[in-house]
Amino acid sequence: MSQADGELYDSFLDHVRRYNYLGDAAGVLSWDQQVMMPPDGTPARSKQVSTLSTLRHELLTEGKVGELLAELDGEVDAEKQAVVREVRREHERASRVPERLVEALSETSSEALPVWEQAKADADFSQFEDELAELVELRREYAAAIDPDRDPYAVLVEEFEPYIPYEQIEAILEELRTELPPLIEAVGESETTVADPFDGSYDEAKQEQLVRTALDELGYDWDRGRLDTAPHPFSTGTQFDARVTTRFSPADPLDALASTIHEFGHASYTLGLPDEEYGTPLGSARDLSIHESQSRLWENHVGRSTGFWEFFAPTVEETLGVEATPRAFYESANEVYDDNPIRVEADELTYHMHIVVRFEIERDLIRGDLAVGDVPKLWNEKMEEYLGIRPETDAEGCLQDIHWTYGNFGYFPTYSLGSMLAAQLFATASEEIDGLDRQITAGEFEPLSEWLTAEIHRHGCRYETPELIRQATGEELTADYFLSYAEEKYGDLYDLG
Repeated sequence: MSQADGELYDSFLDHVRRYNYLGDAAGVLSWDQQVMMPPDGTPARSKQVSTLSTLRHELLTEGKVGELLAELDGEVDAEKQAVVREVRREHERASRVPERLVEALSETSSEALPVWEQAKADADFSQFEDELAELVELRREYAAAIDPDRDPYAVLVEEFEPYIPYEQIEAILEELRTELPPLIEAVGESETTVADPFDGSYDEAKQEQLVRTALDELGYDWDRGRLDTAPHPFSTGTQFDARVTTRFSPADPLDALASTIHEFGHASYTLGLPDEEYGTPLGSARDLSIHESQSRLWENHVGRSTGFWEFFAPTVEETLGVEATPRAFYESANEVYDDNPIRVEADELTYHMHIVVRFEIERDLIRGDLAVGDVPKLWNEKMEEYLGIRPETDAEGCLQDIHWTYGNFGYFPTYSLGSMLAAQLFATASEEIDGLDRQITAGEFEPLSEWLTAEIHRHGCRYETPELIRQATGEELTADYFLSYAEEKYGDLYDLG
C-alpha cells in the first residue's frame, strides 16, 4: 500500500472511530437509564440518545464514506480489507434508512422503556400495547427501507446476526423444537428428585458478596468494570469499560449467581477485544450469536458444571450459611423446571422453547401476520403447547422481556445460536486444553479465558461469523454438540438410562 493509500486509510479509520464513539456514548446513557437514572429523567434522556443516534447515522451515511470505501476497495491488505467490508455493510444498510426514521426509533424506544416497566409492574399488557404497535410499525418501515423485496423479519435478524443465513437459523430452531421436547418430557416423567439445599430467604447483601466473589474467582477486571443491579440483567461497554448487572431474589440465590456468571461471559468477550483497535471493526464484537456463545459457555459449561461446584461449594456455605455437598449444589443449579414461565430463570433445556415462542411471535408480528393486541393470547397458547405452562399474568408472559421495548426484533434467535456454539466451543476447548475439567475444579479459569481470547475475542470482526466458527472449531455451526451434551448431562442427572 502506497503512502497516499496509507493516509487515505488513516483518514477513513478516523471517521469510522468517530461514529463508533458516538454509539458507545449512547450505550453509556442507556446503561444509566436502566441502572441509575431518576425515574422522571426519561423526557430528557430520550432526546439525548436520539440526538446521538442521529449524529452517528449522519457520520455513517456521509457521501465521503462511500467514496472512501470505493477508493480503498482492493487497495489494502487482508486485515484492512476486513475493516472495509464491515464498514461497507453497515454503511450500505444505514444509507437506505432515512434519518427521521432513525430518530423516531431511538426516541420511541427510549420513551417506551418506562411505559413497559409500569405495564410489567401492573401486569397489564394494554398499557404497553400502543407503544409496541408503534415500534413494530417503525421496524417494518426500517426493514422495507433496507430491502423492500425481502422478508422483513429476515432483514431485521441481520441486524444482530449478519452472516449466518436466515434459513440456517430457522432450521436450527426447528431442530431444537423437534429434538428437545422428548428429552424435556422424559425428565418430567423421571422419578428421580434432584437436591435443593436452598429453603430459606437469603439476604441481598450476602448474595451480592457471593456474586462478587464469583466474579473475582473468574477473573473479572474491576479496573475496567463494575457490578450493579437492573430489572433485566445485561452487560454493556467497551474493552476499557465492560459493566455487568444482575438482580437478586430472596428465595433463589442461584438465580443471581447464574445471571452474574452469564453477564461475566459477555464482559469477558468485550474485555478481550484488542485495546489498540478500539473504535474500529477489529476492536468490536463479531455479532450477538458469538457474544451469546461466550455468556452461555461460562454460565452453563463452567458455572453449572460438577467441577465448578466442587470448587465453589465452600464459598456458598461460608457466605450464605447453606451446608450441602458439591453434588447437591450441582443438582440444584441444573434442576429442570416444568412450571417456570420466565425465560431468564429457565434451565438449559426449557430455555430454548422459550426462545422458539418469542421467535415465532415476533416473526409473525413483523410480517404482519399477527395483530399486536393478540400477542398475550397467542403467547399463552404457545407456552402451553411447547412447555405445558400457562402464564398467570402478562408480567409472567409477554411483558417479561425488555427486547421489544427497544425495537429489537430478530434478537432472540441469537440466544439459541449462541448456546449451540457454546457447546461446540467448549468441546473443542476440552480437546485442546489439557485437563480443562481438572482446572475448573481447582478454580483455575485463566487457561480457558486465554483460549477463548485467542480463538474468538482477539479477532474482533476480522472474520465473518461462519469463518470465525470454522477457525475456532474446525467445523460449521451445528446443534449436534449441544444436543449430545444435553442428553448426556440430563440423562445422568435424572437417571434416564
